[in-house]
Amino acid sequence: MTESSPALAAARDEVAAAVETMLDRLLPQPEGSTARLDEAMRYACLGGGKRFRPFLTVACGDLFGVPRPRSLRAGAAIEMLHGYSLVHDDLPCMDDDDLRRGRPTVHRAFDEATAVLAGDGLQAEAFAVLADPATHPDPGVRAELVAGLAAAAGARGMVGGQAIDLAAEVRTAAGRPLDYAEIAGLQALKTGALIRFAAEAGAVLGQALLEEKAVLRDYAAEMGLAFQIADDILDHEGTVAELGKAIGKDAGAGKATFVSLLGLEEARAKARALTTSAQARLDRFGPPAAVLQALAEFVITRRS
Repeated sequence: MTESSPALAAARDEVAAAVETMLDRLLPQPEGSTARLDEAMRYACLGGGKRFRPFLTVACGDLFGVPRPRSLRAGAAIEMLHGYSLVHDDLPCMDDDDLRRGRPTVHRAFDEATAVLAGDGLQAEAFAVLADPATHPDPGVRAELVAGLAAAAGARGMVGGQAIDLAAEVRTAAGRPLDYAEIAGLQALKTGALIRFAAEAGAVLGQALLEEKAVLRDYAAEMGLAFQIADDILDHEGTVAELGKAIGKDAGAGKATFVSLLGLEEARAKARALTTSAQARLDRFGPPAAVLQALAEFVITRRS
């Protein structure tokens, strides 16, 4: 199976549609005095996105025979958390973006205060979904999922990565941009932590062995870094039409990126090496891991 194969495309489309249905069901319906907030939360999550992280959760869950309703619920929770992060990242006090997934960002479509609250609401809903017995009947499994998402999202995960990214702007302005190791560490938190948890969540749902969880975390860690390098490449040579968001902002602000540090061709080579290593880690799972092999290839060959 390759990234461009009909089998992978069909699998991705199937999961994306199922995640959309699950999100539609789980997110609050607009009604009463919170209708505007509900609408903003749904606007942030529905009708767009690659659904990369929930697809990763479902594909890893499939390795261990996890029933799809369970992995889809976990994937939807991760997508809510991811949606919250995008809403807050786009705010004027953060990245100050006006476009996301080809349409106005939440604070532009609604207002800044509503966007903040929508992000807060999505984060809370994510944990509520994971804590619900419908996600898994074993409370120990649910607790492990909740703890894992908290770690991935918090000060030693995604939020911490964003804080480092903001501090890097000050360093860049002072003529001391981050080097490769520092950017890789930043992205391991800001982007990579949630990707690692998305893979591990499927294994947690399947009550996999510790070493199996570790293999999938390592696979996702390398794929997550390749994902960010590919993002930097797309930001360098992609278009607004392809990406559905503004391009070139980091480079325009003088911030160090993988492309600015390594050069375009070396960045491509680094992304390829990470992908090859990530794919090799899946050998222990044999043919059932073919979709995960193909997903790693998709990460560095996508155009959006």
